[in-house]
Amino acid sequence: MRLRALCYAAVACLALAPLAVARAQAPTSHSLDWDALGREAVALLSDYIRINTTNPPGNELAGAHFLRRVLEREGIEVQILDTTGLGPGRANLYARLKGSGGQRAVALVHHIDVVPADPRYWTVDPFGGVVKDGYVWGRGAIDFKGQGIAHLVALLALKRSGVPLTRDVVFIANADEELLGTRGAAVFVQRHPELLRDVEYVINEGAWNRVEDGRLLFYSVAVAEKLNFSQRITVRGTPGHASRPNRDNPVPRLIEALAALNKFEAPLTVSPVVDRYFRGIAPMYVGQQRRWLENVRAALANDSARAWILSDPSWHAYLRNTVQITVLKASEKPNVVPPEASAELDIRLLPGTDTAAFLASLRAAVPDPQVSWSRIFPVKTSLESPMDTELFRVIERLARERTPGAIVVPLLVPGGTDMPWYRPLRLTAYGVDPFRIERTEQQRGSHGNDERVPVSTLGDGVRFIYDLLRGLER
Repeated sequence: MRLRALCYAAVACLALAPLAVARAQAPTSHSLDWDALGREAVALLSDYIRINTTNPPGNELAGAHFLRRVLEREGIEVQILDTTGLGPGRANLYARLKGSGGQRAVALVHHIDVVPADPRYWTVDPFGGVVKDGYVWGRGAIDFKGQGIAHLVALLALKRSGVPLTRDVVFIANADEELLGTRGAAVFVQRHPELLRDVEYVINEGAWNRVEDGRLLFYSVAVAEKLNFSQRITVRGTPGHASRPNRDNPVPRLIEALAALNKFEAPLTVSPVVDRYFRGIAPMYVGQQRRWLENVRAALANDSARAWILSDPSWHAYLRNTVQITVLKASEKPNVVPPEASAELDIRLLPGTDTAAFLASLRAAVPDPQVSWSRIFPVKTSLESPMDTELFRVIERLARERTPGAIVVPLLVPGGTDMPWYRPLRLTAYGVDPFRIERTEQQRGSHGNDERVPVSTLGDGVRFIYDLLRGLER
């Protein structure tokens, strides 16, 4: 019996030997050629930028075909979806790199579409995919094709490395994010929840890493997002020739309503995410400013502290519901009193805000019964992901390994992303920025002219996403 057991053990060892050799020969993160992967990312991003996916109209189907060709060359299963649900020339893309299934999957999500670019104000062709002066130039280089390519090449590196995975890695490219209706992710989630049933984490946009004069000041992880509750207000009246006095002209009534809304201020609120953000960045400051940030709730009761904190537009947005007047419509000719006048209001609400109660407060600020209110965009779910997760801890560990002593803070996104569309499936959605881009470059380029991403940070971003995915395997 002992001899038989030894024989079985020997046979088992021989059977496992090829697998052990294969694993020993499979490249690790240290043996992968990161310089070559960086060059590959530059070439792919340049090609991706050349596909003009300006929204409207989007043309995301062409971008999806490009991504599919890259994935299929690597033997990664991929599908193009929703070509009928999103309209002509539009599509979502879904791919999956299989693991053992021992842990739930992680999804890398980006959007294919980009905002318009006027070539008259660029020094290069915004859709030329130009590589020069150490940068990849073009619309989408920062928002959001650059990070999409970092996701893609990190996925390719995982596939080529042959390292065993316990989690499947899902790669998703959505259409129609840049228009405020954001239909691409909504359609994908509503039509294909089974493709996301085993997903635990979604990694998307919304974060930014603050870099000034080459020094990284902090990493951020977007864990929450304000709700877009934008409204249109309309006043109707009696049209006529403007040469005759008209007391039922809707334009003056609209102006009075807008004047009242311009004075409206919602109460200041310090959420746990925002409190942790301010405490996290406090060490970047000295003296009383540091003390104020260490306890923002107390600081807001101090006139000097409150004025200083609210002078920063981003900090102000983190602390209250905001209302901005952005679009006005009335007569098309100066000598015509229009039948109606309207305005559109960009309204961003903190997570957890009671929308009905907030709308009631706006109506109270504008008591004119002739002013009617209507919602402009479909309702997203409010986004507030938990911070006590393995993914958040892996991001913190990775950030500090790359930059010893780095500050890592949670972030409330004052604008909008596709993340809230994934939240109803009970997925933990984070915005993660793998790049180190100077703050002025980030602010100037995203949705601006001469958008560009440094070649060096593109390769570094690929390594960041790869290491993040490997870190989740520990």
